[in-house]
Amino acid sequence: MKNTILALAFAFSGMGLYAQEGLRVGIHAGLPIDDFNDEISLMAGLDLGYMWALGEVVDLGISTGLIYGFKESFQSDVIVSGLTDVQFVPLAASVRIWPSNSFSFGIDGGYGLGLNEGNDGGIYYRPIIGYLLGPLTEINLSYTGIQLENRTWNTVSLGFLHTFEFNND
Repeated sequence: MKNTILALAFAFSGMGLYAQEGLRVGIHAGLPIDDFNDEISLMAGLDLGYMWALGEVVDLGISTGLIYGFKESFQSDVIVSGLTDVQFVPLAASVRIWPSNSFSFGIDGGYGLGLNEGNDGGIYYRPIIGYLLGPLTEINLSYTGIQLENRTWNTVSLGFLHTFEFNND
């Protein structure tokens, strides 16, 4: 394990400066899978965070936002009643690795606070793959998991993110 970490550190140290430091604001939308597939038709989210460049290719930061799952209205041509929307506020740490000047991968991890009635929230994780469309604009694909008491919130989403840099000149 130690040799693998050292090899990765040396590999990343030889690459150029690609890290994206600053305030990050974004949106994402996707579909539920597994446990909530029959109850939620679509999910949308807002992302807010701040990233600090730790080196040439690694960013570390904090993130929050809102995840909103819209209740399913129809199932097999039958109108369904009694379902509720599902909402979470994630509070997480973020890590991004930039192996090239346009591609990143990473994960957000922390806790997803449940907002709707009967939703206590749970452990939150969100692996993300991103591609820069411009110097500060990214499109990303992510998987979100929130481990609840008896079920797991799982979604796959596509997102758009913009970084606002602050210069102290």
